[in-house]
Amino acid sequence: MILKFLKNIGPGPLVAAAFIGPGTVTVCTLAGVNFGFALLWAMVLSVFATVILQEMAARLGVVAQKGLSEIIREEIKYPLVKGGVMLLIISAVVLGNAAYEAGNISGGALGVEAITGNLSWTIGVLQLNGASVIIGVMAFILLYIGNYKVLEKAFIVLVILMSLAFIITAILTKPNLLDVFKGLIVPETPKGSILTIVALIGTTVVPYNLFLHASLAKTKWKSDRDLALAKRDTVVAVVLGGTVSMCVIISASAIQMQDIKSASDLALGLEPLFGRFSKYFLAIGLFAAGVTSAITAPLAAAFVASGCLGWGSDLKSRKFRAVWMAIVLLGVLFSSLGFKSIEIIKLAQVANGLLLPVVAGFLLWVMNKSSVLGKYVNTKKQNALGILIMVVTIVLGLKGVLTVFNVI
Repeated sequence: MILKFLKNIGPGPLVAAAFIGPGTVTVCTLAGVNFGFALLWAMVLSVFATVILQEMAARLGVVAQKGLSEIIREEIKYPLVKGGVMLLIISAVVLGNAAYEAGNISGGALGVEAITGNLSWTIGVLQLNGASVIIGVMAFILLYIGNYKVLEKAFIVLVILMSLAFIITAILTKPNLLDVFKGLIVPETPKGSILTIVALIGTTVVPYNLFLHASLAKTKWKSDRDLALAKRDTVVAVVLGGTVSMCVIISASAIQMQDIKSASDLALGLEPLFGRFSKYFLAIGLFAAGVTSAITAPLAAAFVASGCLGWGSDLKSRKFRAVWMAIVLLGVLFSSLGFKSIEIIKLAQVANGLLLPVVAGFLLWVMNKSSVLGKYVNTKKQNALGILIMVVTIVLGLKGVLTVFNVI
């Protein structure tokens, strides 16, 4: 039974790993430290929205056997509009992921350094962070192999490691279960929490994941008979990922200090309460989160660029490799040079929350085209849920912008 389940696991773990990166850990840490359990409901909303949208992306990949950016390029008939949309997608996803990569690698490096201490290498006038280089090399090797099955197996191991690490950490804090349950079902917006709520949604319902999922689904499954497997894979992986994010919030809520700004600070804050082993659990989780995100961000960017520019999506093609290589290299460079990623990560998550309605709008448009999906177009219920998610994210995004400019 277990072997059959493992055999049918698809891109779900990659999608879950993509949204549980150091950015998610950082935002969830800040949410827990600053607002306790009050924002757990935002994670429940995020998981629900992610399941709805990622199921659409997976169905699109399985049925159409094409990536989302590829289909958008083919379905827009007006050259000027097509050029503008492709430019928007490439700018938002490819350039955005290049910025993310430094944060992903920095986050994974924090996990390594929590155990090994500071690793610094000097090459001529250049001083490199050794942990960042290790994370970058691991990402490079796994991506260069260019084999989906190898990536899939690596991610299953890393996601299991990450999940166990954060779940055990949350259990160690012995939270009040009634307060946790209240936080899950009663929406609250404490003063100053709007940007954090937008960031929690942006770090879970990741726009680039919609592109990544469609591209990977067509690699894993080749027939509409596999749609049930694709849906189950999506639901299990996203719910597990959401549970891990909630565990980080719960862990951070246990700390009675306000000067925590990152997950590495969370490890230090937990150590006096639960002993030095809590540091190791968090270090393992942060390392796994960093490695997985350091792989998925360049991979998604390469899929998007290939689809937008009509290159095809062969993982071993030179153009495909050139995109992810550039992003990994930039990530290692900026991370090694001491690039301060914590505030950048949080701002990037907010930007994700603002970009989401745009990408979701394109996805909904494609999901209603019978020329692409035939009888597998969205039902009225699926469209209603998709539109509801868009409206909620637009409202929260606008409130976030107004908050930034001190209008509200």
